Amino acid sequence: MRSPEEIAEKLELRARRAIDHFTGLAWGGTPRLCPICGYEGMFSPVRHKPEIWCPSCDSRPRHRLLKLWFDQAANGAEIRPGTRVLHFAAEPWVGDLLRDRVAEYVTADINDLFDIRLDIEAMDLPDARFDMLIANHVLEHVDDARAFAEIARVLAPGGRAVITVPMVEGWDETYEVEGLTEAERKLQYGDPTHVRFYGRDFRDRVRAAGLSLAEFTATEPQVSRHALHRGEKVFVATKPGA
Repeated sequence: MRSPEEIAEKLELRARRAIDHFTGLAWGGTPRLCPICGYEGMFSPVRHKPEIWCPSCDSRPRHRLLKLWFDQAANGAEIRPGTRVLHFAAEPWVGDLLRDRVAEYVTADINDLFDIRLDIEAMDLPDARFDMLIANHVLEHVDDARAFAEIARVLAPGGRAVITVPMVEGWDETYEVEGLTEAERKLQYGDPTHVRFYGRDFRDRVRAAGLSLAEFTATEPQVSRHALHRGEKVFVATKPGA
């Protein structure tokens, strides 16, 4: 066992080394390419995560991953001219991408910053209203059982929900504890507004709503080229029907 003085010295040494290391990382060392805006150059850090923020359009890894899925979906004719799209907590670039390519593109959230004010847990919409629903890092904030039931209801037969969530594939089960303080949620979930951190049983939650599931995961060299998180997925949940 080290003495208290030796421990203090070790902490000081490691802290100074970490500061030097992160100072170098902060400016970036590898040019990246943003598939959303086309910027090519150094990306910015976000707190302890180096080179993940596009300084041109403010995209983060999950946004760039979604753009790669859209590129693939367009090539696969999954986005058709007659598609009606509902997008929660909408990123502006998605509207720029889809608005002229689909029949209807509507943005929504619980605040009044979007086209309509809508609670994903209880949508004031008729059944089978939309052909595609997009929720990029939304479900970790809400009662997802209610949200999935509503998503399945408002999707037309054959409609798709395009979903991303923070997830740890190494966990069998989602970590979800009621009654945590904001500080505890930030520590355990990574964000004080999250109510869970998903494990790989996320798939079971999707299927419990009667939706089938497909997944899109970027691999190298796309991961490094576009500064993505390794293993992060876009989930595409489809409602049975024509």
